[in-house]
Amino acid sequence: MERGLVGHTLAVYFSRRFLGAILGLFALAAILIFLFDVLELLRRSSGQDGATLARIGLISLLRVPQLMEQVLPFAVLFGAITAFLALSRKLELVVARAAGVSVWQFTAPALLVGIGLGVAAVTLYNPLAVFLRTQSDEIASGLFSSEQNFLLQTTGEIWLRQDGTDGESVLHAKQTLDGGTRLLGITLFTFDRSASFSERVEAREARLEDKRWRMSDATVYSTTGDPSTHATYYVSTYLTPTEVRESIAAPESIGFWDLPRVIELSQRAGLPAYRYSLQYQTLLARPALLAAMILIAACVSLRVSRMGGVGRLILGGILAGFVLYVLSELGKDLGGAGIVPPVVAAWAPGVFGVLMGFTILLHLEDG
Repeated sequence: MERGLVGHTLAVYFSRRFLGAILGLFALAAILIFLFDVLELLRRSSGQDGATLARIGLISLLRVPQLMEQVLPFAVLFGAITAFLALSRKLELVVARAAGVSVWQFTAPALLVGIGLGVAAVTLYNPLAVFLRTQSDEIASGLFSSEQNFLLQTTGEIWLRQDGTDGESVLHAKQTLDGGTRLLGITLFTFDRSASFSERVEAREARLEDKRWRMSDATVYSTTGDPSTHATYYVSTYLTPTEVRESIAAPESIGFWDLPRVIELSQRAGLPAYRYSLQYQTLLARPALLAAMILIAACVSLRVSRMGGVGRLILGGILAGFVLYVLSELGKDLGGAGIVPPVVAAWAPGVFGVLMGFTILLHLEDG
């Protein structure tokens, strides 16, 4: 009974150390990214109307959470390495191992922390980050003109060819919001049924309604008359919200809980849903990826305690984590193109990392 209580206390202590190190590095990275992002936004927006420090700071603050999703695996890796090394430097791991605590017992709390963070990152953090990013795009709309989409990493300028009851048209937009159902900076070229150019429409904003685009503050240039301005102008389209979203909306702009519905709608519409399926499976596999990072850190710490050469072994752990991350990005590219099934592309890096980590630990611990 007493031994079990000691083991529980030790596990809680290790868990707190790992959680503190990981969250500390995550917060430090968030602060650094926020500061650099604000400086870059201020540089790009100099001379623009409405580019106040408060507005720029709010834009950056709201978009940092989604940027940090890419940093999370490295925060877990570096945080776990930091915690393991701190425990080794204070001889706490040495004392624990001398008391009969195996590598599996002091690695288990770190694994539970990593998996728990992965679950929380997927179910809670990701939807919140997507929501905040949407608010950031709303606040930033029209602020950076032609540079905005590249700077804010949105979908970029898009072109759509569509058909409607009035004939075909080609639509160009400088920015997309609300999953592609709201467009800003519109230029539309319409053609009649004989494929002859009919008119050019320039509008501040367009919203997709039932079988039509509703354009605001539109100027119409026709081949048969003088330009005319309209507070509201309508152009018919056969495009559905699902088709527009599949064409231009980034999978990262959709939260975890909304992805299954988007995938189902895309499949019902007969559209490929590789990118959305891949994003969904990537989020589901995130706890496995974080567990792999923890195991890599554990392999480094065990080798340090036995062999020395801290710098060289830490560098090896960092390189292993980086390779694992590159493999996950390569899997995304292959899965997003439909070359590899999304499930395989998303889960393979994490599963491979976990198996590799367990294999190395078994070799180091048991020979």
